[in-house]
Amino acid sequence: MEVLVPKLPSFKISSPICCCSTNTQRSSFIGFRFRRLSSPSVCASTVNEEVAKPAVGSSLGHSTRPDFPILHQEVNGSKLVYLDNAATSQKPTNVLKTLQNYYEAYNSNVHRGIHSLSAKATDEYELARKKVAAFVNASDPREIIFTRNATEAINLVSYTWGLSNLKTEDEIIMTVAEHHSAIVPWQIVAQRVGAVLKYVDLNKDETPDTDKLKEMISRKTKLIVVHHVSNVLASVLPIEEIAHWAHDVGAKVLVDACQSVPHMVVDVQSLNVDFLVASSHKMCGPTGIGFLYGKSDILSAMPPFLGGGEMISDVYLDHSTYADPPSRFEAGTPAIGETIGFGAAIDYLSGIGMQTIHDYEMELGRYLYQSLLSVPNIRIYGPAPSDKCQRAALCSFNVENMHPTDLATFLDQQHGVAIRSGHHCAQPLHRYLGVNASARASLYFYNTKEDIDSFIDALKDTVSFFNSFK
Repeated sequence: MEVLVPKLPSFKISSPICCCSTNTQRSSFIGFRFRRLSSPSVCASTVNEEVAKPAVGSSLGHSTRPDFPILHQEVNGSKLVYLDNAATSQKPTNVLKTLQNYYEAYNSNVHRGIHSLSAKATDEYELARKKVAAFVNASDPREIIFTRNATEAINLVSYTWGLSNLKTEDEIIMTVAEHHSAIVPWQIVAQRVGAVLKYVDLNKDETPDTDKLKEMISRKTKLIVVHHVSNVLASVLPIEEIAHWAHDVGAKVLVDACQSVPHMVVDVQSLNVDFLVASSHKMCGPTGIGFLYGKSDILSAMPPFLGGGEMISDVYLDHSTYADPPSRFEAGTPAIGETIGFGAAIDYLSGIGMQTIHDYEMELGRYLYQSLLSVPNIRIYGPAPSDKCQRAALCSFNVENMHPTDLATFLDQQHGVAIRSGHHCAQPLHRYLGVNASARASLYFYNTKEDIDSFIDALKDTVSFFNSFK
């Protein structure tokens, strides 16, 4: 079987490349060249032993890079520079080996088996729950519900707590900067029960206006759904204050922590939030596993999300009774290997220390922001980093008169630099900013200043290339 794969030549080309995204308006047309492969198993990159050698340096990025096999390769003839960490992170060797060991040594279903393999799998699965609880400082491991991802975790809350507690004219407050996963489930609930969705705009610094949020809260407010760190603006919200304002009127708070839990110390008891969600794959763990944190008393009062095995206490022909949390919300066979791998990822992050990771990323993020300012006609979204304004280690940007997908494709094909382009599951925010899409470079602790330098050089070359056709 032959497969056609778009591939640009490794030398500088004399005509632009074609890039288009189903998530954005179509970019300028440019023709693809193709190479023919004789196998359906396509690998666009090759391992380079020289690239795999750790660079000389003392930074956290230099010291941890050897733990990530995927980073030590060439892509399209260039050393891979991976700057798409807000979409997903890479996996260290200990996580890969943990997954392999599970499937090779004790693959079995959990909770109901009495044989040795099942007992071992159950112990490791439940140990991962304890690790997650400790990682976010939950008061009890039973406050951690495993889900497929953060999206499912938010839907779990919306379909259980939301449909049971919200009624006509109750208000749900969000910001225009929320991820679609935080917006759409509550739109569905609001349509069903007649609740009202209210949105907070951005202030002059391009961060969600928390003063307006505070003013918007009233006795009608029943729920506030906010991100901790914006996946587009890189802004950080004062969650502890927001929770205090919400609880003063009896409202609950749900926090999308997908961009904070992997990058900083997150303490759910200190924040005093009612619900918090995050995903394993953004914090060095496998895909297909995420979690919901919920306060024990709230979870205990919530009805099941899905029906089936594991979530029951007793089943009769005419009715069933349900297990206590967390089992009540984990129907069916779970993602066992992925959960155990998630636990290994937490071990890895804890071994470094989240404060150490955060401090390093703040330095790296400032370097990225300042370096991007040297690119002609660039527009970076979100607040400028300052002593009083904390900014996460990512930058969404546009270059005047250039489609972000054209930029991202040229960076990949000609320089081996991986960034993201599109609306980043934040269409309302992009509309608010007056654009359809943006490019985004996002960092993790295994990135280095050399990665950023390579990216900036490549971006300047990309901009120069497209300007040559004007």
